[in-house]
Amino acid sequence: MVIEYVGQNIRQMVADNREKRYAQEGIGSSYLFRVDHDTIIDATKCGNLARFINHCCTPNCYAKVITIEAQKKIVIYSKQPIGVNEEITYDYKFPIEENKIPCLCGTENCRGTLN
Repeated sequence: MVIEYVGQNIRQMVADNREKRYAQEGIGSSYLFRVDHDTIIDATKCGNLARFINHCCTPNCYAKVITIEAQKKIVIYSKQPIGVNEEITYDYKFPIEENKIPCLCGTENCRGTLN
């Protein structure tokens, strides 16, 4: 285990409204991470360092939803030993959409987009 992704647990409708509000407020990045069909963790204003972990097409970590005392949590686990000063990354696994988000990971096997 590397770190838990923490923030406020919210429903999809709340996440949609917050995403619009964040854009109106000039907040360039929102940190919304889907736990399941009904729940999203919003770490935009009250998260920890996990929200700053970058995407990579060949990551050294992965995200996993676990349940502890009937509460679902997102935990980042390492796939391999991580060296000092090595960037921690995981695959965001965004759903495929028409509007593509370019990937800048620069790895040999880069897919070119996050979605």
